[in-house]
Amino acid sequence: MDRLVLLPALFTFAAVSFGTLALVFLWEGIRAARRRRRILERLQPVNQAELEEPDELLRPGDIRTRLPLLLDRIPWSRDAALRLRQAGVKLSAASFLMIMVGMAMAFGLLVWITSLSLLLATMAAVIAGLLPEMWLRLRRRSRLRQFEEQFPEAIDLLGRAIRAGHPLSAGIRMVADEAPEPIAGEFRQAFEEQRFGLPFDDALLGLADRNELMDVRIFVTAVMIQREVGGNLAEVLDKIAQTVRARFAIQRQLRVYTAQGRLSGYVLGVMPIAVAVGIFALNPDYAMMLVTEPLGRFMVAGAVIMQIIGYLWIRRIVDIEI
Repeated sequence: MDRLVLLPALFTFAAVSFGTLALVFLWEGIRAARRRRRILERLQPVNQAELEEPDELLRPGDIRTRLPLLLDRIPWSRDAALRLRQAGVKLSAASFLMIMVGMAMAFGLLVWITSLSLLLATMAAVIAGLLPEMWLRLRRRSRLRQFEEQFPEAIDLLGRAIRAGHPLSAGIRMVADEAPEPIAGEFRQAFEEQRFGLPFDDALLGLADRNELMDVRIFVTAVMIQREVGGNLAEVLDKIAQTVRARFAIQRQLRVYTAQGRLSGYVLGVMPIAVAVGIFALNPDYAMMLVTEPLGRFMVAGAVIMQIIGYLWIRRIVDIEI
């Protein structure tokens, strides 16, 4: 490829990439400064008689609403802050959106300058823009799976604390201190919320909202019912832990049974890319017809769309909820 074309493309890619990172760091710095200012304002002496809603001083804001007004109109961004929180990523939804747009612009301009093909540039921009979202989904799924695997041990620890005579809040504090991450951080937040004035039931509901897992909702429901009607909470927690472990065993068996289907999906997804790379390496002139000819570009776009649909279809078949 001509260096006169490659150098401007690389400079454009670097400029857009570093410009996006600069905007992200600037926005995060502004967010941190505003957060510190709000904390200082809350720590100022407050006349209890003038405080109409005490919970507003102590209750952490709903992470679903911490978005600028413009982003709140975008359907994707309404739950973006929650997904970032569940994935353990310390970025705002606006910063994450800037990263997606920056990657789309950088790769789109790079491909457009080097190939002068608007179709390829659009495809590259769309794929590059979706890469952060795909990474976020994988990280979120991995963190939730790790939380789910640690959850039975946390319930057992909480049950032992209750049998030893500790109150439920102290048991939650023990889980926060002794359990590994990410489950320790979630229980620590629930403990801190109820310690600083949030009703205990609301703190438990916040734990269930932050972790969209059926096991957590069952745990929260059982604890709230026991607080209202009474009963042996330690025995209830033991039953929940046994149920969660039994469900894990069934899930592992299902993964063994569906391993062939998942492997087929991976092979069908990678094979066309490997074949295309091989043809371009062996006979570039023959393969360039897919790029230079309008019919070839249409066929490439159709093949990519069908590959994505086929992969998602296979994933849908082998993904069995328990």
